[in-house]
Amino acid sequence: MKQIKELLDRSTLDWPEALRLQRQLLEDKRLLLERAIRAIRDAEKSLRPGERPDAALLKKIIEVIEMENNTDWTRKYYGHEAREKIEESKQRWSPKLQERVTNEWTDLFRDVEAAIARGDDPTSKPAQALGARWEKLVEGFTGGNPEVGAGLGRLWADRQNWPDHAQQQMAPFSNKAVWDYIHKVTACKEGREKRK
Repeated sequence: MKQIKELLDRSTLDWPEALRLQRQLLEDKRLLLERAIRAIRDAEKSLRPGERPDAALLKKIIEVIEMENNTDWTRKYYGHEAREKIEESKQRWSPKLQERVTNEWTDLFRDVEAAIARGDDPTSKPAQALGARWEKLVEGFTGGNPEVGAGLGRLWADRQNWPDHAQQQMAPFSNKAVWDYIHKVTACKEGREKRK
């Protein structure tokens, strides 16, 4: 009852939006649970009594369950349309592509750190080339979709609240100086485009 009273006392709360977001989170969770249940049901159907499941079958079940545990926390940053686009892109995402993209980001962070160490001006051609590489990698994830881009921005702005496993995974990309520099590079580019 205390929680309900606290909610009712919040006069500034946008109730329709809050309820819509909560419903979407629960619907997304239901979809992930249904996917896990389907994987387990398929495993049950493929086994004869007394037979042990093979490694591939167990791996599939574990992957589905881990996907539910590892990605569910990011859903709150994206609207329904953005989540649909992300799900579509997951179908094309492979371990090989993940490795390539991770290497590209690692190289880019290294190059930005070197530009900072040299004292490259954010308006310089080399700095702007780094900004273009950054935009291209971001677009590789967003597909140019503004809803996905906005959700990605919200996700990164809230990184101090990420779960531990996500913070550890992204630690190589957490150098604040790199982020600040890229923001300056982007601001310089946007300023030039407005003057045109």
